[in-house]
Amino acid sequence: MTFFTISALKEQAGEQPPIAAAVDCELQSRSQRQTKAGKPYLVITFADATGSFNLNAWSDAPMFEAAQGMPDGTVVRLDAEWTQNQYGLNGANISWERLTGEDLEAFYAGDAATAEKQRRDWETITTFAAGVKDPRLHALAKRFIDDLGPKFRRAAAARKNHHARRGGLVEHVAQMMRMADLAASAYPQLNRDLLLIGVLFHDCGKLWENQYPERGFAQGYTLHGEMLGHIPLGIELVNKLWRDVAESPVAKDWLPLEPASESVRLHLLHLIASHHGDYQFGSPALPRTPEAIALHHIDNLDAKLEMMKDAYANANEISVGIYEKQFPLPANLVAPLPAFDAPPLIAAENEPATDLF
Repeated sequence: MTFFTISALKEQAGEQPPIAAAVDCELQSRSQRQTKAGKPYLVITFADATGSFNLNAWSDAPMFEAAQGMPDGTVVRLDAEWTQNQYGLNGANISWERLTGEDLEAFYAGDAATAEKQRRDWETITTFAAGVKDPRLHALAKRFIDDLGPKFRRAAAARKNHHARRGGLVEHVAQMMRMADLAASAYPQLNRDLLLIGVLFHDCGKLWENQYPERGFAQGYTLHGEMLGHIPLGIELVNKLWRDVAESPVAKDWLPLEPASESVRLHLLHLIASHHGDYQFGSPALPRTPEAIALHHIDNLDAKLEMMKDAYANANEISVGIYEKQFPLPANLVAPLPAFDAPPLIAAENEPATDLF
């Protein structure tokens, strides 16, 4: 039996021929719908450490009745013949069994490659945060990581589209911090400390909006996430943490610092409020500082490139080098141009002369 993670299955499956394989996954949710003919069917969402997918169970299929009896959070092994089209994965001749014992524990341990990447990314985040020079922002970041680190490491960056997996927020923030560091080097007018900590906190409300339980890969819903959204939640969290660190003994040394602490707090809150870049995309404020503009574009760039990476892996190739459009990207994708790799002979001929002087 061939085993795949969800992400690997999406990469391998195409329209034809079917791939016979098994995938271990957790039942995240299901909703009952109706066909145009009025027949019921289920849309079942399954997830693992690498991602999620929807599977339609028609009323005359054995999976329809079986899924109705499975509680959310049930972990199963789905063995099927898999294909994939523009609407997602399809499984034919599906059989299933619930995981128990060592198989279940191995599933909860997650994909080893994903876990290692997220460990390195978390190290990137903590290293950048520890290197911030502004003592107010340094203390704020430390308090956040110390108090909410485990919750942070479980959160996704989105419910779908990009980094929509357990730990995805860590991957997203780490890559944005790398880009922010480079941007601050290229544009010295940027406040590097403010930009880095703005990246750290820009999506901190997703600790409630896109959170996972301590055990498992099914992304849940919370009233706070649904009723407020991650931007108001992020502003509220930063204000709460700011009050906490302002009451610490070390805060008395901040009184003579310039820029004033209140200005630092306000600029950080502005980064959170404006990072979506436009009112129509949910920002309560438009970017009004260099750091806000930089953060918005860094955020958008990382999200878009992650979407493109997934699209190349999952989309059908409809012609040579052309891939079927994947929502929310605007058009069909074209295979990227590989980097030039000079053959050894050409490389040697192009080497600069060493005897000019």
